[in-house]
Amino acid sequence: MNGGGWGVEIRDLVKTFGSFVAVDHVSLQVPKGEIFGFLGPNGAGKSTTIRMLCGLLTPTSGEASVNGLDVATQPEEIRENIGYMSQKFSLYDDLTVGENIDFFAGMYGVPKPQRAARKQYVLEMANLTGRHDALTQTLSGGWKQRLALGCAILHDPPILFLDEPTSGVDPIARGAFWGLIHELSASGHTVFVSTHYMDEAEYCHRLALMYRGKVIALGTPAELKHGLDSHFLLNLNSADPLATMRAVEPLPGVLDVAIFGRGLHVMVDDLDATSERIRQALASRSIAIGSLDRILPSMEDVFVALIEAEERKAA
Repeated sequence: MNGGGWGVEIRDLVKTFGSFVAVDHVSLQVPKGEIFGFLGPNGAGKSTTIRMLCGLLTPTSGEASVNGLDVATQPEEIRENIGYMSQKFSLYDDLTVGENIDFFAGMYGVPKPQRAARKQYVLEMANLTGRHDALTQTLSGGWKQRLALGCAILHDPPILFLDEPTSGVDPIARGAFWGLIHELSASGHTVFVSTHYMDEAEYCHRLALMYRGKVIALGTPAELKHGLDSHFLLNLNSADPLATMRAVEPLPGVLDVAIFGRGLHVMVDDLDATSERIRQALASRSIAIGSLDRILPSMEDVFVALIEAEERKAA
């Protein structure tokens, strides 16, 4: 595998631990400069795949290259070309912000003449200019997260691996963090990020949905939503949502009903026939319909439907 224009290239990658298959013949390609999201529940194989790509685990079989370097034969070179950040933030709490940056600059081999400029860049990027002398343990989760990202890119690596980087951080800090990721992508960095937060999928250029070691879907967020052709999502507004829910739930073709805002989200398997059944059922109970429209499913809807389909296949 020569890498070419790919930041990451994986072909039939497998990792087993004894009889347990953690990563099961995964194949994908990530162009340089892309924000690639790796989505899935805990235990799906995301972290194991990332650790192989970072040269920290040897694949059982298959091939993978990162920035044109082979993960099996060039792990040391790969580690020089990547930034890695995990949910545990590898920072030293008893050091100050500045001391952490100095430590990682040395660890990543940033040339001494460049260290002051790189340090200043990280402080400004993380919005920590005024906190240089603050002990790291006094920072909130969101600030620690930005500092950890800054330390991971001190050596200006072309490829960044972020493994569950927003786990346990409040939603506002998560939003700010994704702003930084987009800035890095815009400046040419490839960002490979894993998450189990479905709303974060929308921030990625493309996604792989991973479940039980396999990639079960791959594409842009819009492609994955439009590709859910066996399910349709309806937004139903009526005068009495609870009575509507009771009337709609038992109807043939209705897969799921959930209260959403002031209305209902109804998942159906046949758009026209089930919509007509819903109208008739509510008319017979004299419940007025405000609107009944097809809407695009959220990434969470897509993911749940895909996992349910996998479960049915397995059964």
